[in-house]
Amino acid sequence: MSVTHDRTHAALPGAAGDAPEPGTAEIAGGPGIGGDAEIAGDADIAPVAALIADGARAAMLTALLDGRALAAGELARIAGVSAPTASSHLARLLDGGLVTVVKQGRHRYYRLAGPDVARTLEVLARISGRVAVRSLRQSRQARLLREARSCYDHLAGRVGVELYDALVREGGLIEADGGCLLTESGAEALTELGVDVERVRRARRRFAPDCLDWLERRPHLGGALGAAVLDRLLAREWLVRGTVPRALRLTGAGREGLERIFGCKDLT
Repeated sequence: MSVTHDRTHAALPGAAGDAPEPGTAEIAGGPGIGGDAEIAGDADIAPVAALIADGARAAMLTALLDGRALAAGELARIAGVSAPTASSHLARLLDGGLVTVVKQGRHRYYRLAGPDVARTLEVLARISGRVAVRSLRQSRQARLLREARSCYDHLAGRVGVELYDALVREGGLIEADGGCLLTESGAEALTELGVDVERVRRARRRFAPDCLDWLERRPHLGGALGAAVLDRLLAREWLVRGTVPRALRLTGAGREGLERIFGCKDLT
């Protein structure tokens, strides 16, 4: 049995510069730890936390967990703010390194700065409360997101969790501390789906970490392998995007294909 395991850990956004030489660190505001004191060279998370803490900016960042680039006007609508206010918020997120901008002609499209930002938002979602459902439209949106959605660039929701469970149950993945081991049978199944496993192994990100689903409270497949799987599912139209941001719909062909290749039996 061949296995692949990647334990690379990426730094969270907003980290400070290089740590000082031993014996040179000083504590701002006084010699004691506590109060307003900060350890020189430690990560300064307050500016990043302040950027995320605003309701409108949080709504924009959550919408960008779709993994796609969205225009400022669409983000303004999602956040419920005016176009000038949205532009101001996006400028701050851009300066803070949480988003990047893509220019196409006169248009500007924004996306998350990378998987580290997406992972940070997902962790915050797991420890946060839920938005109250007050209408049939919101109830439908919540149901669609729970069924299947993109978690930045990998598959989350009930479908993502069932796929992960099937891979583990059928011996394609072996759960390990900090990530998953991909077995030979798992690699064969993913190759049948169309995933270039060897190319994915060379990606400059963690290979196959589990990602705790903030709605299901169970893991789905993340990292470079999770992204490659979602890409193939969309390319085959086994999953299709809907009108609700981040929501995905499992097609009949997708249901049959996931059961045939991976042994997913609980997707009815």
